[in-house]
Amino acid sequence: MAKRSKIPLVLNICIYPLLGLALALSSCGVGDLETGNKAAETEILWDRFGVPHIFAPDNRGLFKGMGWAQMRSHGNLILKLYGQARGRAAEYWGEEFLPSDRWVLTNGIPQRSNLWLASQEEEFRGYLEAFAQGINSYAQQHPDELEERWKVVLPVTAGDVLAHAQRTLHFTFVTSREGVEDLERRWTGGRQARLSSAPGSNAWAVAPSRSQSGNALLLANPHLPWDDLFLFYEAHVVSPDVDSYGACLVGSPILQIAFNDNLGWTHTVNTHDGADFYQLALQEDGYLWDGETKPFQAQTHRIAVRQEDGSQRQESLTVKRSIHGPLVAETGGKALAMRVVGLEDHGVLQAWWDMNRARNLEEFESVLRRLQIPMFTVMYADGDGNILHLFGGRTPLRPDCECDWAGIVPGEGAATLWTETHGYDELPRLLNPASGWLQNANDPPWTTTLGDSIDPDRYPDYMAPRFMHFRAQHSARLLAEDESISLQEMIEYKHSTRIEPADRILDDLIPAARRQGGELARRAAEVLEKWDRRTDAESRGAVLFRAFYRSVGRRLFAQPWSQHRPLQTPDGLADEKAAVQALERAAAQVEANHGRLDVAWGEVHRLRSGDLDLPANGSSGGLGTFRVVNYRTDSDGKRRASSGDSFVAAVEFSDPPRAHALIGYGNASQPGSPHRHDQMELLSRQQLRPVWKTRSQIEANLSLRQTLK
Repeated sequence: MAKRSKIPLVLNICIYPLLGLALALSSCGVGDLETGNKAAETEILWDRFGVPHIFAPDNRGLFKGMGWAQMRSHGNLILKLYGQARGRAAEYWGEEFLPSDRWVLTNGIPQRSNLWLASQEEEFRGYLEAFAQGINSYAQQHPDELEERWKVVLPVTAGDVLAHAQRTLHFTFVTSREGVEDLERRWTGGRQARLSSAPGSNAWAVAPSRSQSGNALLLANPHLPWDDLFLFYEAHVVSPDVDSYGACLVGSPILQIAFNDNLGWTHTVNTHDGADFYQLALQEDGYLWDGETKPFQAQTHRIAVRQEDGSQRQESLTVKRSIHGPLVAETGGKALAMRVVGLEDHGVLQAWWDMNRARNLEEFESVLRRLQIPMFTVMYADGDGNILHLFGGRTPLRPDCECDWAGIVPGEGAATLWTETHGYDELPRLLNPASGWLQNANDPPWTTTLGDSIDPDRYPDYMAPRFMHFRAQHSARLLAEDESISLQEMIEYKHSTRIEPADRILDDLIPAARRQGGELARRAAEVLEKWDRRTDAESRGAVLFRAFYRSVGRRLFAQPWSQHRPLQTPDGLADEKAAVQALERAAAQVEANHGRLDVAWGEVHRLRSGDLDLPANGSSGGLGTFRVVNYRTDSDGKRRASSGDSFVAAVEFSDPPRAHALIGYGNASQPGSPHRHDQMELLSRQQLRPVWKTRSQIEANLSLRQTLK
């Protein structure tokens, strides 16, 4: 294993200061531009899909415009999220928000965010304050467009912006309240636990050698829930310092997946492990540490909880901290303490801002080297033809011990405590591979391409596991089988709904069902034989296969996955009799629920929003479908799309770049907005829309013009 450089980790808490803001921003509609010095104005051109194109004379104006635009599109949601990031949501809105407040306060988010704010470079701190000012000014001038209950959060501050970023990145993606609660349930039941998988994504970078046009290509395709802090916001930002197009999570002042005229990048949730859980032995008022009793650091919070009648009750929360971090669970003389990477680094938003401003690979990678973003794969392409994959984030430099770093680690002494993280040059990285393509579908970095990929033996075992699930195999196969990919072909491939494991199973399952099964199994085999092995809306057989595969999964296969045959394994039926029995059970279930075995996928799976009720396509990544859409069951038995394909962008780095994009659920969540679901029909039809980036393109598709001073 290579030598590792060391980045120190320090966890700090500080007092939350009070910040004041001046509210001074104004707007007007088309044909009602303000008079005065036009050079000092920020102009927002809204296109007909509700995407703001923000043209500002300087960066402060740009950030103000971004705050204003997001409030117009997502004002209620932003105020809710910022109230939660303060740890005061129960005070504002009642009991249902109490678990969120406990989580925020346990992890010291409000206090730390103000330490972060004080540590920002003065210029960038001014940008964050300008973003908050844009939010407040919109609320001041358009109070009737916001629901009354959310207004209690106003005015917001730059500290709220950082608290929201921290809650989202470190305490939702790196680790989450739901994941910790699941771990606690398993821990108290006496079993070791592994946290459930995080939201996912697809990402591609194609070099000129594999591109039909000779230009590099980039595909951004995150898969997140279609609500709450996971919503994406699409925007175009222009100042003398930047001209960038892309998306960010709602509440962020900066595009987090984006491209400019020279380069672009996207992220996927990588198999990064940036949080560890230490089991402590409790002793008296402390815990056992290297043979002695060490006292906890304790802080008591008073949480106000709003009652239905408008009164408030008070609740006390005492947060105990060990040397590892805060306690997140206690039972029977033992406790769990949680340690999270990156909390000492205040520069995560600054990093994304600098990535937007980068003009070439050298400038872009100089930002990545700072390792200020706590996790995520980075997939990059540029106009010079470079493509790059980085297994990004802070990875703990873990001690050599027989520890289950993905579960629970003994915490009774310094022998298992990490205090540093790996340096940039120690992370899995691949630049310009001979294959000419890179992919990530939330698989470990070892399968980012075929041939000259990254050797896992050069890295510690805890860096990333070794596997390649079916969606990643599907992703790699699509790229490997086309030696000359056009932008349009990339868009078509992006919408592939083919179920990868069907090709490994059906050739054995269908004849086995005919030999060994009864009448129902034979009818099911007939349906599966005619099925196109996709989850398109009209596909007949996909509902049956999903019901079958859900009941058996990878236990079905005779050959497990092998790194020596990554796109051909797992394969074969391990137990034909058990598989046929599972098929019969699935067939009975489908026939009972839907009246027929060959019910169309889109008849059962729906895109529903407002008055729209459209046939859906795509399925979960667990079925190996590249077009990921996940569903929940509605009261009528239909399955409603609720997560998956979020912001999608396909970019060709021509001169100038060409791009197509989509946010299927729409670029707004405000009640009454025409953009709440105006892109859903395109989602149903498996289409993207053109990106308008030049003034002439935007003006030709203009729906509203606003100027802000």
